[in-house]
Amino acid sequence: MYRFLTTPRWWGINVFVLLAIPFCLFMGIWQLGRFEDRVDSHQEAEKRPAVQAAEAPAPLAELLPVDKETSGRQAVVSGRYGKQFLVPGRELDGRTGSYVLTLLHTSEDKALPVVRGWLPKGAAAPAPPVGEVTVTGALQASESPGSKGVHAAGGLPEGQLGIISAASLVNLVPDEVYDAWVTLARSPSGLTPVPAAAATGTGLDIKAFQNLGYTGEWFVFAGFVLFMWFRLVRREAEAERDRALGLEPESQGIG
Repeated sequence: MYRFLTTPRWWGINVFVLLAIPFCLFMGIWQLGRFEDRVDSHQEAEKRPAVQAAEAPAPLAELLPVDKETSGRQAVVSGRYGKQFLVPGRELDGRTGSYVLTLLHTSEDKALPVVRGWLPKGAAAPAPPVGEVTVTGALQASESPGSKGVHAAGGLPEGQLGIISAASLVNLVPDEVYDAWVTLARSPSGLTPVPAAAATGTGLDIKAFQNLGYTGEWFVFAGFVLFMWFRLVRREAEAERDRALGLEPESQGIG
């Protein structure tokens, strides 16, 4: 009854099924691995602040460029404070205020954005220290407009920034700006320290759950291919049986 499986037409169907099912399973396992990697990365990112807090501060130059490993590390740098900006619309402990960002001019003739702390709405920002200073703070990568908690940079009054990045400062200051910034662990009186943000790409974002969704889809595809093969075989076997009994086989359309 199943001799039709050896016909050229069914050889093509069988080869397709034998290739499609392992491929779907492989892709499902690969997507599951991608999801597990993102979970591991997220767990490592949650543990990293405690590990970084125990590490000795390192010179800024040794931690650049900022990546997932150096983001949040304590950096030490010396220089003189210069121009100061407010970065409004920043939340801390459920309250909305501004970051106080002051440019630190280093011996490399570059300016490093330093977030000296968070300022409540309506309060006056304290002036930065005068003269040579050495600061220690958590290193952060430049923000992008799509970052969490970041507002659009357009339409702000003079002396305010929407995002903390070299690109947002390039037209506001004459100096070359580091593509990074630091947030002080100890802020001056009147300001609240801003905790370091987690490195981008380490959280369980939408991409992680997309990987998990794709895992299910590929396994469903594998099951669907196998289901359709069994269904076609059954219908073909029924048609062969009807022909053997001299009956007119029913339409073999898939439905």
